[in-house]
Amino acid sequence: MLALLALFALALAPARAQAPHIAAKLVAESSVPAPGGSTAIALTMAPEKGWHGYWSNGGDAGFGLEVEWNAPEGVTVEPFRYPVPDPLILFGMMNHVYEHPYALLADVRVDKGVALGTDLTLTGIARWLACTDKVCVPEKAVIAVALKAGDGKIAAAERERFDAWRAKLPQPLDRPGTWERKGDMVRFGIPLPESTALDAPHLFLETRNLADYPAAQTFSRNGEWIIVETKAKGEAAGPVAALLKLGDGRGLTVDFEPGAVPVAGETIATGRSGIDMGLFWTALGGAILGGLILNLMPCVFPILSLKALSLARSGGEAREAKVEALAYTAGAVMTALLLGGVLLTLRAAGEQVGWAFQLQHPVSVLALLLLAMAITLNLIGAFELPSFGGGQMLAEKGGAAGGFWTGALAAFVATPCSGPLLGAALGATLVLPAWAALPIFGGLGFGIALPFLAIGYVPALRNRLPKPGPWMAKFRRWMAVPMGITTLSLGWLLWRQLGSGEALLWPLTAVAAGLVLFWHYGSMQRGDRRSWLLFASGLLFVGSLAGAVSEMATAQRQVAGAGSSFSNEALAKARASGKPVFVYFTADWCLSCKANEAGAINRDAVQTVFVDKGVVTLVGDWTNGDPVITRTLAEHGRNSVPLYLWYAPGAATPEILPQILTPSLLIDKAGG
Repeated sequence: MLALLALFALALAPARAQAPHIAAKLVAESSVPAPGGSTAIALTMAPEKGWHGYWSNGGDAGFGLEVEWNAPEGVTVEPFRYPVPDPLILFGMMNHVYEHPYALLADVRVDKGVALGTDLTLTGIARWLACTDKVCVPEKAVIAVALKAGDGKIAAAERERFDAWRAKLPQPLDRPGTWERKGDMVRFGIPLPESTALDAPHLFLETRNLADYPAAQTFSRNGEWIIVETKAKGEAAGPVAALLKLGDGRGLTVDFEPGAVPVAGETIATGRSGIDMGLFWTALGGAILGGLILNLMPCVFPILSLKALSLARSGGEAREAKVEALAYTAGAVMTALLLGGVLLTLRAAGEQVGWAFQLQHPVSVLALLLLAMAITLNLIGAFELPSFGGGQMLAEKGGAAGGFWTGALAAFVATPCSGPLLGAALGATLVLPAWAALPIFGGLGFGIALPFLAIGYVPALRNRLPKPGPWMAKFRRWMAVPMGITTLSLGWLLWRQLGSGEALLWPLTAVAAGLVLFWHYGSMQRGDRRSWLLFASGLLFVGSLAGAVSEMATAQRQVAGAGSSFSNEALAKARASGKPVFVYFTADWCLSCKANEAGAINRDAVQTVFVDKGVVTLVGDWTNGDPVITRTLAEHGRNSVPLYLWYAPGAATPEILPQILTPSLLIDKAGG
């Protein structure tokens, strides 16, 4: 139709060069692929405003991209993989299109016999169809990318760019569906867990001559099955390939075999306005309760000790306690909302990030390290920090300002922790729209603040607080111990992220200069007049901090993490062995992860049983962030660690284990 009109128009058009309406550019993830290995290439397609390109099956009117490759000897190019398209009906015809910039990805394999340094420049002629709502134009371009056989090194910027494109590719469903004809209808059954949300779903059929593309598609759920019904058209038989769009650029590739399809169930809304309110309220309640439990986690305890001093200092005075409790709650909730908003924004931009993303970069860790060091020095009395409205020290600061900033700090440092209920609650934000996901993050902050909110508004609890007295000075110094331990743990985390050597030079200088600065500031408060030392240490602190930030902005992790063994390929190989597979995702900044590893996973009794039963263990290290791990977490409804998966031999899907592990649980799973 439109494609034939386009060809006719092209034949009548003047024979002159014209810039294409969709600009195509071929790029490689690594320009030096290793012999015996592979690299990814991407063909980026940038339509002009008002124009669109097509999926592999363009629908009624379009067609996808074709490339005639001129590949060097020893180089093989796999077929392109397409991102999730959108449906577009024009003049009663269905089009499967991209109305925005998109990228097609393929793997380029290099034979192991190719010599290092060999020129592997890849060229080809690409042909595609570009359309508006009025006209279509067949276009073509010569595409090329310079390659040379080398060590396969991938620059960090290229890896990040390709990971963003990979995130837009549909994920394969690990189980086949079924399809059947019923009169003039064709029905599809998709095995999809009830926890998977669908927002504006659409089934794109790669197999042709089976369904009427512009006909309405009805979606319903029958237990663990999604049922899709639409009008049949054509006589295709046998296996069927398709892509299920879930919503917001997410999708699954599905292979269907002929067979019985379950009866239709509860209708699923296909508009974007509706959300699963049951999921929303469950997630909100889980976030509040999970935040409350975080108050018992060791990563939050040092901050709570600061508030304990302030509450004790109030002496139970009702008005002051209420003001401070409300301010503390506001600080915790606003910080959680801010972090959640940034996370959702980064995801919308294509970044693969999850909860606690700020601790995956050493710049944030250094900032938190300096803050923890300052609080520790303040608690032991090395210096006094003027408050926002008075002269109290930070640890004892009361009033609205003190409550707000302490609540904000508690919420910020709580992000590495993940307790019971919290992982599933935050995982719900993956499938909820932004306006519904943000309250979940706010609920986390509210849960963190609940104990102090209760103390501020329940007199019976407030009256149980100890009365102010001389004991507070000694208690304040004792509270420097957990904060000092937190400072040391952040230093250890920074070392884990950067490794030893030159990468640590600027951060260590900044920490040392900060220590001198804080200490001499206290000396001046006690009468020391050497202001030049304060100025010199401050200048060194600012300069070294700037150098550290500049250095760490492009730093890559140098210390091999325990999770280097996890990859999708390693998981597939382990499952194919027929042995039980235990996969756990961790991070150096996740204290609950480390507690589970020390208290359960790495116990001698557990490891002995694992060896005896042949359990294969794979570890995913998320300390510095990893898009592959982020996607794997999302596939299991999580956006934070820890996550523990147990694959029984022959099982199609893993069992998600509790976030608090015990040795007996793991031994029982292994059959010990």
